[in-house]
Amino acid sequence: MSVLVYTEIAKGKIKKASLEAVNYGNRIAAQMNTGVTAVVIGDADLSDLGKAGAKKVLRLKSDKLSDLNGQYLTAAIEQAATAENAAVIIFSSDFTGKEVAPRLAAKLKAGIVSGAVGDPVISGDSFTVKKNVFSGKATAMYAIHSAKKIISLLPNSFPVTLGEGTAEVSDFAVNLDNVNSPVKVKEVKKVTSELNLPDAELVVSAGRGMKGPEHWAMVEELAKELGAATACSRPVADMHWRPHHEHVGQTGVAIRPNLYIAIGISGAIQHLAGVNGSKTIVVINSDKEAPFFKSADYGIVGDAFEIVPKLVAAVKNFRANHN
Repeated sequence: MSVLVYTEIAKGKIKKASLEAVNYGNRIAAQMNTGVTAVVIGDADLSDLGKAGAKKVLRLKSDKLSDLNGQYLTAAIEQAATAENAAVIIFSSDFTGKEVAPRLAAKLKAGIVSGAVGDPVISGDSFTVKKNVFSGKATAMYAIHSAKKIISLLPNSFPVTLGEGTAEVSDFAVNLDNVNSPVKVKEVKKVTSELNLPDAELVVSAGRGMKGPEHWAMVEELAKELGAATACSRPVADMHWRPHHEHVGQTGVAIRPNLYIAIGISGAIQHLAGVNGSKTIVVINSDKEAPFFKSADYGIVGDAFEIVPKLVAAVKNFRANHN
């Protein structure tokens, strides 16, 4: 019996969200008196998986896994889980986790909780898991009583802790010849930004208040000076002002940064659902009645085209005097 954790590689390194998932799995494994096995696709420096708590790492091997087809990936993880006799399987609650974890739960007849934000309370064969509900306005405790359990962890719910541990790395060949997938992946476009949005500690986001994509340079400049990732509201992505991978909200990416700066975003409940886990929220909007101010820790009522350049200048001045 073991705890299996699915992990991903980005830019030659294990994603921060994956290391969080391994940390989380390691805490569960300690209560179950077992170990963590991480599964990964691709080649990179995997030493951080051992430092995060994994005892074993299985590199899934199959030519069919190169195109990110969710049905092939589900079958591959199922084979790894069976080989490791995994009683608990952990994902990060990101695009892959949302696609694969429910499929795997159906195949394994496993209970599943998506978007966990707290350590599970384990009592015998039962797990009780905390997660956000009602668009993040409340939390609820979900009990899993099935023999196999699947949990996906909301990114940035826990700090990453790395120790001195090491993991045994080995290849794991999977057989996907009998998997009939109607999905055909025509093209894979990789994000070229330096910061992975779900992993970012600082995020600068903007909405329709920017009035057009031609004004985004000052948003990007503020993000650059702060060392932050950039994001946007759904209407902005739908109008193709910004790429869809930057869309945060209920139907986009859910994030939990230490600082979230929202520029020209009214703060509809769908947007709040994806960002209200942020530690500190700063809202800049010319409309003093904008709903976002009710959720903000700090608010600035005014014209973004006047305020943002002043913020950029202030950050530059601060950095110049503290370097």
